[in-house]
Amino acid sequence: MMNNKKILVVEDEAKVATFIKKGLQTQSFEAETASDGEEAKRLFSSQPFDLVILDLNLPDMSGLDVCKYIRTHNAQVPILMLTALGTVADKLSGFEVGTDDYMVKPFDFMELLVRVKALLKRTEAVQQPIEKLRIADLELDLGEKVARRGGNVFDLTAREFNLLEYLMRNNGRVVSKVDIAEKVWDINFDTGTNFVEVYINYLRNKVDKAFPNKLIHTVVGMGYMMKSK
Repeated sequence: MMNNKKILVVEDEAKVATFIKKGLQTQSFEAETASDGEEAKRLFSSQPFDLVILDLNLPDMSGLDVCKYIRTHNAQVPILMLTALGTVADKLSGFEVGTDDYMVKPFDFMELLVRVKALLKRTEAVQQPIEKLRIADLELDLGEKVARRGGNVFDLTAREFNLLEYLMRNNGRVVSKVDIAEKVWDINFDTGTNFVEVYINYLRNKVDKAFPNKLIHTVVGMGYMMKSK
């Protein structure tokens, strides 16, 4: 949803700042303005913003320094650099400190609006919540590719992670060694080797061994099951 998105406009030319702010407000955006770098830093630190429009030439410091400050506090918020300087070197300097897009003055407001909406849409897609799987006190973070339990973080190999994910997605169901071989290793036949048992043991040593409540269970003659009790 684009409505109610809050944008910080950092621009020392009052007429330009007012023009951008009013234009954004007509499109249902909230907008705050800052006329110099220190004010921009203060505003950014005191309230959340969904996007920053940042002039490169400010009276007290470079917009590049403001951009660096923002990036140390928020790596995701999109930053649109707005400046009279339009050389390739200027653009590269902006991108190097974390600018997401670059517009050269004088600019057309409709083009600015299109770029703002594109940056917000891209950010919304990135910020979709990462799925986490949970069984009892075990959590598998599909974004970070780690398992957490009892305050401990377990770094898993890619295969261990895939195996644990498969077991957790089948919580309460028995999965056979052949099922695991097919779904986790993409092997559609029983090789007769014990590689599944080996990896089950790897997982148990990492996420089960130190805890009284065992989650990975062997079902004799059938396979394995994840369950909390």
